[in-house]
Amino acid sequence: MRTSVPVRRTVGYSRGRRAIRRRSAGLSQTRAGAALAAVVSAIALYGLVASPVFAFRHLAIEGASLTTEADLAAQLGVEQGANLFQLTTRPISDRLATLPTVASVDVSVRLPDSLAIQLHEREPIMVWQVAGGRFLVDAQGFLFAVAPDTSSGSARGLPVIDDQRAASAGLAVGQSLSPIDLDAATRLGALKPSQLGSIASSLAFSVDDTDGYVVGTQPASWTAVFGFYTPTMRKADLIPGQVRLLGSLLAKAGESKVARVILATDRDGTYEPRATPRSSASPKP
Repeated sequence: MRTSVPVRRTVGYSRGRRAIRRRSAGLSQTRAGAALAAVVSAIALYGLVASPVFAFRHLAIEGASLTTEADLAAQLGVEQGANLFQLTTRPISDRLATLPTVASVDVSVRLPDSLAIQLHEREPIMVWQVAGGRFLVDAQGFLFAVAPDTSSGSARGLPVIDDQRAASAGLAVGQSLSPIDLDAATRLGALKPSQLGSIASSLAFSVDDTDGYVVGTQPASWTAVFGFYTPTMRKADLIPGQVRLLGSLLAKAGESKVARVILATDRDGTYEPRATPRSSASPKP
């Protein structure tokens, strides 16, 4: 049987702990400097926002040919005197991009008091003429502006499509041509007299409810009826073959002897000869 022996513990002296000195809760010089800089920046920023020196006063516009300053100002949405440091340019760009003539736009701030607008306008490829007016059309078929005189400016040298169809009378800026009309008009509008072996100075293009698309000469001599086109039954890809057929008929008959050509397909076509002028009766003695 074991006998437990009490264990004697030696009472000693513990080493004294070294006192820890804590830093003062006050700001260090670095922190104080940073705080002072923040305060100065805030005061300076407030001064910029409140200063009338940076109030909006001028509008600098570049790239505007068809877009008027009045149209831009109406869509700008920025009042005279607005502080330029508080403006966000993205919403301004979005508003200006809704103008029919504008393809894209860049807006930037020019200190101390100006907004700069760099416009990229739509490019016209033809003029569409209806009873209600003449309009510039871009490559997507969008009618984006009233067309100026075709002898000058952005409409110079563009083909003019004279649309005499009743359903087209209401066309206006902001509307679009149907894809089939855009396809047919683009193909026909690109034609030149030399491609047909014609001596005409230029060609005229029209579309109506009776014959569909018609090509004629200027000065007027003959006309060629290309007809109607649809997305499925009679597509506009007939046109290149019809052009070749028209050229061969003019060459065969002689351009000066042709009055009217009917191009039923790209292989089937007929023409009506020009009436021979009657010789005047000999004067009686």
